[in-house]
Amino acid sequence: MPIKTFKPITPSLRFTELSSNPELAKKRPEKALTKAKPKSGGRNCYGRLTSRRRGGGHKRLYRVIDFRRNKLEIPAKVQAIEYDPNRSANIALLAYADGEKRYILAPAGISVGDTIVATNKPEFKVGNNLPLSLIPPATKIHAVELYPGRGAQIARSAGNAAELVGIDGRNATIKLPSGEIRIVSAKCRATIGEVGNSEHMNRSLGKAGRNRWLGRRPRVRGMVMNPVDHPNGGGNGKSKGGGGHLQLVSPWGQLAKNFPTRRKSKQSNNLILVRRNGRKLKKN
Repeated sequence: MPIKTFKPITPSLRFTELSSNPELAKKRPEKALTKAKPKSGGRNCYGRLTSRRRGGGHKRLYRVIDFRRNKLEIPAKVQAIEYDPNRSANIALLAYADGEKRYILAPAGISVGDTIVATNKPEFKVGNNLPLSLIPPATKIHAVELYPGRGAQIARSAGNAAELVGIDGRNATIKLPSGEIRIVSAKCRATIGEVGNSEHMNRSLGKAGRNRWLGRRPRVRGMVMNPVDHPNGGGNGKSKGGGGHLQLVSPWGQLAKNFPTRRKSKQSNNLILVRRNGRKLKKN
């Protein structure tokens, strides 16, 4: 998919670059596979702001995605490739042989009319869903489960793919898009290929208004605030504070860079072989 540019007849169009998706369906989504998505404005169930800079934006319907792929041995035909406002990847509408329809993440290289299947047999085709134990090493996979039956949690955004490193008994070793290498059960399921719409990362929104359409409110740097509002605030003019190195922190003093927030007591730490920064973990 090439990136679409525009004739600069307005200031914003001069810098706008968007994904060109001629294969996307022009119709509305499947009604039975959508549900309402009320806006939270970044607030939790108590009305407290827990995620900053959220609010506004266009209305959206949530598309129910089949992350489990538990309809086994029944072939499905790709009816349409559709846009999903809730994620960076496009989605594919599948029509199964028994009449049921479901949405999945659209893999790269799949097109309308293709037939795919979720199976327990070694059928290697882009879009097919298999247990990791049946997939050969060095295969690109996406929509990978962390625990059998829970549904896909790894490699779900546009252009992403994990790599199956190898199978050792009941365990499988996979390399995540971040570079982390970890162990999961070989019973976990994954989809062959990589997620489509890889040009998503190269788009340029062109103007602040398009960010507001997406529900993103403006971001104010802590350095330009007053000391009462942010730890990095204050100073005469453009000041880095204290005459020394500025510690990048949140408004509540939490270090923002080079500070791991993952709990050291987390049980799944033993399943991580190599961190995303390339550091190998010591086994107890």
